[in-house]
Amino acid sequence: MSDFMGVTAETAGGVVERLFARNGRPTGYIAGEEGSGAFVVGGRYGRGLLYMKDRQPMEVFWQGPSLGWDFGGNASRVFTLVYDLYEPAMIFQRFPGVEGSAYVVGGLGVNYQKASGVTLAPIRAGVGLRLGANVGYLAYTRKRNVLPF
Repeated sequence: MSDFMGVTAETAGGVVERLFARNGRPTGYIAGEEGSGAFVVGGRYGRGLLYMKDRQPMEVFWQGPSLGWDFGGNASRVFTLVYDLYEPAMIFQRFPGVEGSAYVVGGLGVNYQKASGVTLAPIRAGVGLRLGANVGYLAYTRKRNVLPF
């Protein structure tokens, strides 16, 4: 994971260790990248591969709007731990969330998203200039959508 995200192994390892302690072992993970930006109203777009034991990797896309005291933009590598996902099709839904961002050149962040018993813990490492807090959702889909809704 640390090679994938370009952060130190110690920092990434500490984040994953805390997530495992809180949630147990994940049933899958998504490795991908995303871009986002906001000026009060914002949008986030990403794509990656969903990996689950004994299944072929599946391409997934995500997009979503946000609203809040949030300004700037960032591009990130994303490693999302997926909990309680037993059927890959269950990923294709909306996951609400609250997020705070502080990117001054670079940053690392983790938040939780939960819907229909499935929990996602995206770990983001990226670059940009962004500061704020927002509420919104991410919709995971089979195809890329232009509008973040």
